[in-house]
Amino acid sequence: MREERCGRAERAGRRPLGLREVLRRPLPHLSLPDRLLLRGLLALLRDHVERIEGLEHVAPECDPFLLVLNHNQKYEVLAVPALLMFHRGGRLIHFLADWNYQLVPGVWWIYRRARVVRASLKPAKPAWLNVFKPLLTDAEPAYSRAARLLAGGAPVGIFPEGRINRDPRRLLPGRPGAARLSIEAGVPVVPAGIRFPGRDPASPIEDGARMAVQLGPPMEPPPPDRGERASRRRVLEWHAAIMERIAELSGKAWTRRAPERAVG
Repeated sequence: MREERCGRAERAGRRPLGLREVLRRPLPHLSLPDRLLLRGLLALLRDHVERIEGLEHVAPECDPFLLVLNHNQKYEVLAVPALLMFHRGGRLIHFLADWNYQLVPGVWWIYRRARVVRASLKPAKPAWLNVFKPLLTDAEPAYSRAARLLAGGAPVGIFPEGRINRDPRRLLPGRPGAARLSIEAGVPVVPAGIRFPGRDPASPIEDGARMAVQLGPPMEPPPPDRGERASRRRVLEWHAAIMERIAELSGKAWTRRAPERAVG
C-alpha cells in the first residue's frame, strides 16, 4: 500500500543544509552535469530555507503525487524544487512554471535540466519579448504534459495561486487546474505551506526572506462524477479543500471566492 511505502521514510524535520553536505551527499539519480548544477544552486540558495518538515510525504516511494504550494516570492521557485530534489537523491519533481522566466539569463538552462513543464499563456513584459515565445514553449499544452508525467509515475509540482502573492496574511483565490489534474489523473495531492518566521507579519513578503517549508500528509482526490472528466462542481469543491489545507500549513487565510482563470 502507498501509506506503508511512504511510512518508511524519514520523518524528522531538516535544518539548513551545511555546505559540506551539499557538496558531498551522493546524488545517484543525476548525471555529472546535473549534480554540479544542483550543488551549485544549493550552495547559493540553501540559506533561504531554514527548515523543511514532512519530507516523508514526498519520498520517492510515494510517487506519483501532485505537490501544491503557496507562492510568495521569486527565490522559492528555485530553492524549494532544488532542495526537494536533493533530499530525493536527485529524483525530479516536475514543476509547472511560466515560460517567460526563461528570458532571465541562465534560467532557460535550469528549466531544461529540471524538465520543467512550461505554461505558455502568460505574455512577456515588455511585449516585444514575446518574439522568443515559440522558442521557449512546448507544442504540448502544460496540462496534457503534466497528466502524461503523472500517468507515467512521475510527481508534478504546482503553485496553484498562479502568481507571486506577497500578502503575508491571505492566499489568492487560486486556479483549479491542480484540483482537476488530481481528480482526472487519480493521484493524491501533497499540500505544502511556505512560512516566513522571524519577519514582520504585517509587511509584504520580500524577495530573499528566509523560508520554512511544511509538507502535509497526502490528500486522496474524489473520483470523477462519470467517465474520466471531472465536473466543474467536483473540481471546485476539491480546489477549495486543497486551498484550505495550504492555508493551514502556510499560516494564511483563504476565502472561498471565484477561482482565477487557469493558465496552461
